[in-house]
Amino acid sequence: MNALIVGADRLGNIPEVLAGFGIRIAAHVSGRDTAHQRRTAPLPAGVEVVILFTDFLGHNVMQRFREAASRNGVMLVCCRRSVCALQQALGKRIEREDCVRCAGGCGKK
Repeated sequence: MNALIVGADRLGNIPEVLAGFGIRIAAHVSGRDTAHQRRTAPLPAGVEVVILFTDFLGHNVMQRFREAASRNGVMLVCCRRSVCALQQALGKRIEREDCVRCAGGCGKK
């Protein structure tokens, strides 16, 4: 699965955490550029998940990328830039996606 990471200047050990979930970073945008707040450019090709690090982003940048993910039908994960927060958010989101695919037959809600 390919991901677009939005927020944070440096990722530290985030790539290793993502690799544990089978996610590869296709692109990383810091969100500091003012163009990220205004334009409505499409997401990079092949992106299947957009991860927003909310503690490093302004409201307009978050809104732009949330809308882009929604328009493209791409999974969106929002969390702080922390290994624990990312693992928790990804775990919940992926579990929810799996339940939607299996139509709830697993008994989880």
